Amino acid sequence: MLGIDLATAAFLPAAAVAMLAGILSFLSPCVLPIVPPYLAYMTGVGVNGLKARERSAVLPALFFVMGLSTVFLVMGFAASAFGRAFLTYQDVLARVAGAMVIVMGLHFLHVIRIPFLDQEARLQAGRQGGGAMGAYVLGLAFAFGWTPCIGPQLGMILSLAATGGELSRGTALLAVYALGLGIPFVLAAVFIDRAIGVMNRVKPWLGMIERVMGALLIVVGVMLLTGAFSAFSFWLLETFPALATLG
Repeated sequence: MLGIDLATAAFLPAAAVAMLAGILSFLSPCVLPIVPPYLAYMTGVGVNGLKARERSAVLPALFFVMGLSTVFLVMGFAASAFGRAFLTYQDVLARVAGAMVIVMGLHFLHVIRIPFLDQEARLQAGRQGGGAMGAYVLGLAFAFGWTPCIGPQLGMILSLAATGGELSRGTALLAVYALGLGIPFVLAAVFIDRAIGVMNRVKPWLGMIERVMGALLIVVGVMLLTGAFSAFSFWLLETFPALATLG
């Protein structure tokens, strides 16, 4: 469709990983706890004001997600362009990316510690609370921040984008990742009362979620290192030939 094949067998497993990584990023220890304060800041009321429905957080949440999605899409396009420029060295690029993703996974599992990933570099958006444009700016700042929790997951998806060799595929992968991170954020704004209760119940499991993220990073890293993504893609095409006609 329009020369852009987004639903190929090679894209599907990577997209599933991107969606799962986005959801786990939302549930990570340095994102989940700040969701209510972020929503309160963007709407210009306190957390208690959100509970009392003094002002809706839905529109600011949508603009916040648009802000972070803007950055992720640009990153996906840039990573794909980089991979395309070095198409001759795709195998080497995939192995290097796989090794880096494995190292980040070991950091999440606390097997090794990387000081850089324990430091926040989040940009400050300034006093932009209480408006849609302020929420958009805050989304840009959040995405640029590369907090310790979101950086490795984002790096993994960027690695998948860089080794894909297609600009549309890489950009779409980051769009899927943005959806995985952004949809729960918007749902939290829509169902703020229930969301705060759910978040409080999830907090004791944040350590386990971090280890699951580490395991996912290692699995993806090994697949990049060994070429298993390509092998799995061929298996999908052989098992479901109709996939070859999609796009």
